[in-house]
Amino acid sequence: MENIQENIQFQLTDELLENVRSLISAQDDKELKQLLNDFHYADIAEVLDELDFEDAIYIIKLLDSETTSDILTELDEDVREKILENLSAKEIAEEVEELDTDDAADIIAELPEERQEAVISHIEDQEHKAEIQELLAYDEDTAGGLMAKELVKVYGTWTVAGCIRRIRGQAKDVTRVHSIYVVNKEEKLIGRLSLKDLITAKSEEKIADIAKDNVDWVNVHDNVEDVAKVMAKYDLEAIPVVDNEQVLVGRITIDDIVDVLKEEAEKDYQLAAGITQDVEADDSIIELTRARLPWLFLGLVGGVGAFLIMEGFQDAFKGEAFILFFFTPLIAAMAGNVGVQSSAIIVQGLANDDVKGSVNNRLLKEMFLAALNGVILAVFLFLFVWATQGEINTAFAISVSLVAVIIMAGLIGTFVPLFLDKRGIDPAIATGPFITTSNDILGILLYFWIAKLILGI
Repeated sequence: MENIQENIQFQLTDELLENVRSLISAQDDKELKQLLNDFHYADIAEVLDELDFEDAIYIIKLLDSETTSDILTELDEDVREKILENLSAKEIAEEVEELDTDDAADIIAELPEERQEAVISHIEDQEHKAEIQELLAYDEDTAGGLMAKELVKVYGTWTVAGCIRRIRGQAKDVTRVHSIYVVNKEEKLIGRLSLKDLITAKSEEKIADIAKDNVDWVNVHDNVEDVAKVMAKYDLEAIPVVDNEQVLVGRITIDDIVDVLKEEAEKDYQLAAGITQDVEADDSIIELTRARLPWLFLGLVGGVGAFLIMEGFQDAFKGEAFILFFFTPLIAAMAGNVGVQSSAIIVQGLANDDVKGSVNNRLLKEMFLAALNGVILAVFLFLFVWATQGEINTAFAISVSLVAVIIMAGLIGTFVPLFLDKRGIDPAIATGPFITTSNDILGILLYFWIAKLILGI
């Protein structure tokens, strides 16, 4: 229990890093091994992420492959890439032989094509090699590219006693046994079996008689996001993967789905912030500029468009009506905020598969919601303008314009992500500068047009 508590409370401190660096400098391998052996491999990966590259390589080559293989899977991608570049093909092969097939395939897939072939040629376990090659053939965004080959499989014709004897050999290669999958003589998935069902059944019973046939599964070509939705909906810790002939070919576990959801959330967050590429804070200035500049340029175009609209109305709004120009930032901000709120709700609903029913009904609901919010805000704005400016007509014009702008922004924020999703485009892009800029321009145009109409100028 003490070791578990230490792992849970692991903290990466300056003192720890300095201690590791000192031991490396002194080449005190025995003390360094003893220090690191007390840590979980994920904690060691966290340490390596903060060390100089040479020190990280030193530790990787010091520890045994059983430990370092797990460490490699937890490292930051950039750090792992540099480490792999400095390991020979044979050394990488020794690392991946210690990993489950899905993790091994992920690491090999990051290598250049020539290096991939060299590493695979050094894998001694022929079955492991063949399974990795099979996984590498699938697209990385499909269930086949995410699955692992390690699983426990039994035949429906086996007895319980015979099944227990046979699965002992299979289970030693499986990190966690979530379910036992039942297949027929053609290797087609026909059911599943829990460990509880197996150990409580009579020894002479046939597996087909105690197996459950209502097993959830996914196809090797299914998109990983669809797999995540299925597993989340049915609270699955693992799900079997079959090919087009219903042959069982692998399984996907919840830890892999968590990684998918994390990557998708990071991508959506960056899209919502107006970043078009997958970047990190430590990336180069050039890479960060390339990711940010396109949407910043769109914002610049939007600002120029707003300027041209305001310039076109300057002759109409003179004298007392000139006060309308001072409320332009407020109108633009409200349009942007409402649009982002609406689009964020829709994008979240699409991600969770909660957005169902007619698009028209969705737009109608958003229109009434925006109208209600707009009227409440417009009342406060009307009282403020009337109290400070003493012009009831101007206050009325600004307030009515605000309601119209909010309704428009809500409809755009709802429609655009739905439209993008129908076209196969990530709707998360709609929650960023795209919505803000479009609502700014259209909001200002609608604001001035309605105000001019009400004031008769």
